[in-house]
Amino acid sequence: MLQHIIDTANDLLWSYVMIAALLICALYFTIRSRFALFGMIGEMCRQFIDNKQGDDKSVKRISSFQAFVVSLASRVGTGNLAGVATAIAVGGPGAVFWMWVIAIIGSINAFVESTLAQLYKRRSTDSYIGGPAYYIMHGMKCRPLAVTFSILIIVTFGFAFNTVQSNTICEAVENAFGIDKIHMGIALTTATVLIIFGGIQRIAKVSSVVVPIMAVGYIIIALVVIAMNIEHLPEVLSTIIHSAFGMEQVVGGGVGAAIMQGVKRGLFSNEAGMGSAPNVAATATTSHPVKQGLVQTLGVFTDTLVICSCTAFIILASGVSLTESDGVQLTQEALTAEIGGAGRIIVAIAIFFFAFSSIFGNYYYGEANIRFISKSRKALIAYRLTVSAMVMLGALLSLKTVWSLADVTMGLMTLCNLTALAALGRQAMLLLDDYRQQRKKGLNPVFTKANIKEFAENYGIECW
Repeated sequence: MLQHIIDTANDLLWSYVMIAALLICALYFTIRSRFALFGMIGEMCRQFIDNKQGDDKSVKRISSFQAFVVSLASRVGTGNLAGVATAIAVGGPGAVFWMWVIAIIGSINAFVESTLAQLYKRRSTDSYIGGPAYYIMHGMKCRPLAVTFSILIIVTFGFAFNTVQSNTICEAVENAFGIDKIHMGIALTTATVLIIFGGIQRIAKVSSVVVPIMAVGYIIIALVVIAMNIEHLPEVLSTIIHSAFGMEQVVGGGVGAAIMQGVKRGLFSNEAGMGSAPNVAATATTSHPVKQGLVQTLGVFTDTLVICSCTAFIILASGVSLTESDGVQLTQEALTAEIGGAGRIIVAIAIFFFAFSSIFGNYYYGEANIRFISKSRKALIAYRLTVSAMVMLGALLSLKTVWSLADVTMGLMTLCNLTALAALGRQAMLLLDDYRQQRKKGLNPVFTKANIKEFAENYGIECW
């Protein structure tokens, strides 16, 4: 009964409401910005390594790069291996095309939410903190909606997604190496405790090491597979496009399944507009809010257009059946078909690093919102202990209901965030205009405390 209710809510949210809300916001901001992001890829890469971090020396600095890798740690997870495989198995190869579409069109949502996070960030004890709850509270003046968002993201990322990540790690490691789930769960929980009790500084340092290694390593493996099957590349691309628009798929309803799976798994993977990445984007010390918005947009492209595409090509080039297996098992079978028995082990190792980095990335999203709801140190400690317990629980349970519930709460928190983007997005567009005007004058764009004060007074808002 519970599963039926959750499945019905999921169908309603993801078949109609989410697609419409994401696309309306994305198209509006794309037109309002005069398609600016499509010509700013080079600017995104430049800001990725920008060291001009603003003039506030009183906080422990989180660089744009560190904020990027913490958000990428959450983005690059099981969705890139298991999620892509599920999308292809359920929605067909055409789902990959719609994942690309939602990344390209939806990237503007990621830009707006991360720029707003920088604008409305607050001073914490030794760093900055912010996210959708903060810009809903101080921009929209709507605490009930802000608290609702906070609760939803805590449940979705801190608890449900981390339980799923732990479960995926333990299953992949058990299948590849025969290590018992209980033993793996204990080791994983211990490592999680050691990292999350170190706060955002330790999370950022660990992410700065783990994320680049895992992402580059997986891309290299995918490039090797592509090189081995380079003659099949045009055929794979043709299959993806044909499955997205082919008459056979239209008649059979396959296009609808491809669109729904592509949007659903694409959003889960790149999180554009979901309201998760802004929680860590706010921690960066940068000289202009738009700079971090551009960096986080680059994260969407990296996640979906690069890493998810690598997984899709491995699966579709391998020739394995798309109906006999699902999720990470499909990815393991595909890579095994390409490079032999080592493929299963490589996927297990990739899953470990992808999902493990996601655990502490997901954790921090919850921490930022725990701090928004309560200033109590005891509440934060209780949250950390609960997250650790959920990691251990994930090693032991079957998670179909947990995963379905996470889809519902993810949809609801995304709707809360998109409501805020619709209400406050004009401010992000004005900041983008300011950034572009400074850049045209040959300046390194800066948004000083004086600029922020004037901006806040002009628009009657409470921003940092």
